[in-house]
Amino acid sequence: MEVLALTHSGFASTNYSELTHLYEKYKTEGFEILAFPCNQFGGQEPGSNPEIKQFACARYKAEFPIFDKVGVNGPSTAPVYQFLKSSAGGFLGGLIKWNLEKFLVDKNSKKDIQKLIVECMFVISVKGRKTNQYM
Repeated sequence: MEVLALTHSGFASTNYSELTHLYEKYKTEGFEILAFPCNQFGGQEPGSNPEIKQFACARYKAEFPIFDKVGVNGPSTAPVYQFLKSSAGGFLGGLIKWNLEKFLVDKNSKKDIQKLIVECMFVISVKGRKTNQYM
């Protein structure tokens, strides 16, 4: 499983294309890509959640899950990124440093990630209303 923070940066074309190809090639073997748009890197993802999904799906034929925007650094860090950063060790220094940062998650951590994603989705849509807790 690969988890990443996506933005509409100058590298978006290459990353979306490569991720779409990778997903197509390995999805039947259980490989997943989970994309979390983030606007914390120079405002490179200013669009709404529906606009972001439309862009990725229409332009790059992305079929992997694209979640609502989340925060990956600071006090608004989504639980899934808190887990990923704490599991990654010292290389990141507790910060996501690049807008297309990727994490490979093995099968042993997959259940932890699934639980955190459910938690994140619940918080974002509490009582049917969007919150900015993880944006």
